[in-house]
Amino acid sequence: MEVLIQNVSYITWQMLVMWGIGGVLIYLAIVKQMEPTLLLPMGFGAILVNLPVAVEGTGVQHVLDALFSIGIDGAELFPLMLFVGIGAMIDFQPLLTNPKLMIFGAAAQFGIFFTLALASLLGYDLRDAASISIIGAADGPTSIFVATELGSKYLGAIMVAAYSYMALVPLIQPPIIKLCTTKAERKIKMQYKGKPVSKTTKILFPIVVTVIVGIVAPDAVALIGFLMFGNLIRECGVMQSISETAQNALANLITIFLGITIASRMKAADFLQVDTLIIIGLGLVAFVFDTFGGIMVAKLMNLLTKEKINPMIGAAGISAFPMSARVVHKLGLEEDNQNFLLMHSVGVNVSGQIASVIAGGLILALVKAEIGG
Repeated sequence: MEVLIQNVSYITWQMLVMWGIGGVLIYLAIVKQMEPTLLLPMGFGAILVNLPVAVEGTGVQHVLDALFSIGIDGAELFPLMLFVGIGAMIDFQPLLTNPKLMIFGAAAQFGIFFTLALASLLGYDLRDAASISIIGAADGPTSIFVATELGSKYLGAIMVAAYSYMALVPLIQPPIIKLCTTKAERKIKMQYKGKPVSKTTKILFPIVVTVIVGIVAPDAVALIGFLMFGNLIRECGVMQSISETAQNALANLITIFLGITIASRMKAADFLQVDTLIIIGLGLVAFVFDTFGGIMVAKLMNLLTKEKINPMIGAAGISAFPMSARVVHKLGLEEDNQNFLLMHSVGVNVSGQIASVIAGGLILALVKAEIGG
């Protein structure tokens, strides 16, 4: 009884707030079925690390700290291994049949550089401003990799923001897309003129991309290398069982561990800070402007070309794969049940995956050059 009373006395209003946040994440995962392999462990972990027993520094926190040290803070094992699984999921054929879709993937990184400038103006150190800006790519592994490489003191908040926005794409992007487009634009139909892509091309693509990125943006070679290695496993045709394992068992297992490891940095004392809320807000700014950038470039192309493009596909240029592509496809069907945009949006989405990694590498190179690191 005395132990119970003592533990209850340790409960603070900040802990209760974090329990509420954890409950919301669990609700979204189970009821709304929004990225359950990510949000469920994050939600449960947020509650777990804010129990009085965790605050007292018992085994719970020690285990989570060990996972964080091995999986994120040291060799960035979790993000890199997750990229193998993501690479094995991606079919680059829609992009290879229509390479100009890469333009939208590049354009949708606008928010990263906009937020880098904004965070710097708000007084954040260049390392921290650069780490915060990558949230806009909606690419958790890249956000973790960049923030860890730059030694940002806001790694916990950045991880939570990046993965939260990535999982909440179906809630965040639709109102932005509708605000930036007219009903007539959302009804534009696009014919998919996909040509057969040879097996040789599919095998050479991940190898060539890795070599090019390694030359152009060497700081991104670890991320792009693991992503393309996963894709090579998929396309080589002689490792089918391993490809399926990477896409399912490996990706799901790493995501679960990553989710609960991220939650280890959601302790009330660290999370409920003004800086954390500002970082989450800046991440949202980056996310919004990435979506905006992709849509605006599509609109610009419509002024310059005869064959019209549905500007919504530009929004899929963020690297939240495949959620963003599905959102665009769903919005197209809402306007016209015969408006199938999935292949176009997938092509843009996978190009955004590559572009976000390259953007992360460029940010790393620019910051290291500026600070002499």
